[in-house]
Parts: sequence; C-alpha cells; structure tokens
Amino acid sequence: MYVSLKYTKTCDVILNLLARWKSLIETSFDAILEKRCEEGKIPCMYATPKERIEFMKKYFAKDEAIQKVIPLYIFFKRIPDLPKTRSGEFRKNVNLKVKAGPTKVVDINMEMLGGYYDIVEAFIVEVKKILI
Repeated sequence: MYVSLKYTKTCDVILNLLARWKSLIETSFDAILEKRCEEGKIPCMYATPKERIEFMKKYFAKDEAIQKVIPLYIFFKRIPDLPKTRSGEFRKNVNLKVKAGPTKVVDINMEMLGGYYDIVEAFIVEVKKILI
C-alpha cells in the first residue's frame, strides 16, 4: 500500500488496492466458511455473496474483527459502480471522492486507507487463527 502510493500517487492505485482487499476478504470468507462447514460447526448452504455475508454476520457475531470488516467489504464491492471524482493526483494529497449515497461523499485518501488497512490486517490475523 505505502510503496505504491508513495511513487505513483494516482487514484487508479487506490482503486486497485481496494479491489485487491475486496478479493482478499471474499477469499477469506470462503475459506472460513468451508473450514467451519467441514468441521460441522455451521450448515453448508451458503451460495450467493449475500448469503455468505449473512452467514458471517450470524455465525461470527462475537468476533469483532470479522464484524468490522463486513461493512467495509460491502463498501468495497459497491465502489466500482459508484460515481467517483479524482483530485490531487500525482501530488502529496491524492484523494478519491466516492459518492456513497444521495448526500454522503467518502473521501478516500492516505489517512482513510491507513484506517482500512488496520481493519483488514486485524481481520487477516483473525482468519489465520481460525484456519490454523
């Protein structure tokens, strides 16, 4: 994250990073659900992405790291379809403005990416604990 944005400072790098995080979270959800299904701890009936999210919310309700990453994952999934405005490209304060609702605009900048990184990193640590 830091190296790519340090040298390129474009919104394309931000979008690529968010897409990679989305893919990582999706793959992790699948691995967790598959492992728990094999162990017989949860029923094996998840098929659609929406069902997967509902399973994760229901069966991992006490796991804070997983609960924090679910809304982030949903937001990352919506980003390609949402209107975006780029500002400050090739400068220190690169910023991607995403219109997330009728009145809500999310500024994705280095500070925001740092916060997302912390959430995703905590999630990865938890996934490793579950899968090992």
